Amino acid sequence: MTGTLVNMASILVGGGLGLLFRGKIPPKMSEGITKALGLCVCVIGVSGALQGDTMLLVSSLALGALTGELLHIDAGLNRFGDWLQKKFSRSDKKSTFSEGFVTTTLLFCVGAMAIVGSIDSGLRGDRSIIFTKSILDGFSAMLFASTLGYGVLFSAVTVLVYQGSIEIFAGALQNILTPALVTQISAAGSVMILGIGLIMTVNIRLKVANLLPGLLFAVAYYYLFLQ
Repeated sequence: MTGTLVNMASILVGGGLGLLFRGKIPPKMSEGITKALGLCVCVIGVSGALQGDTMLLVSSLALGALTGELLHIDAGLNRFGDWLQKKFSRSDKKSTFSEGFVTTTLLFCVGAMAIVGSIDSGLRGDRSIIFTKSILDGFSAMLFASTLGYGVLFSAVTVLVYQGSIEIFAGALQNILTPALVTQISAAGSVMILGIGLIMTVNIRLKVANLLPGLLFAVAYYYLFLQ
């Protein structure tokens, strides 16, 4: 789990550095930084989504949204974020703790680098991808923590559980998570990343976490129609 631990540490260090600037940036400047980050996230989302099969994206995300709404995944994640806030931060209605936790959890976990990097690290001891992701996540955590606060740091725990599980069971997963399948999963995840970018940029209300079951439907669609 060396690669995952390094990734987790990079988020904590980057987020910790970002907190040093928390509250020291004027509101208008903070809003401008958030929107600029949102535009960058949108670009990342679009570039990744374009790699996927169109029908897979439409069907898997539509079914994922339906399932997510029925299971109230977005509400559950936000409630968990609120619980963490009460335990470890201030109970402030205007706090962005939950937003920081949910946003960065999705951003750090739904991309292809999280899957491929963890498999390479666990299976072959090749940590080049996961180390590259660690650098990117560290800088992202620093920027997000400077505007969204402590919640960003807790996304490191999600990364530890998610990527650590893939890294530990890499041998069993290598025949299932083929490069072609990872591309399709990443494309579906990139649509979610685009949703995060839109929330940050134009402040629209999207329940992005409710789309998470779409990743499982993307796997099913791939094996049923694209394999």
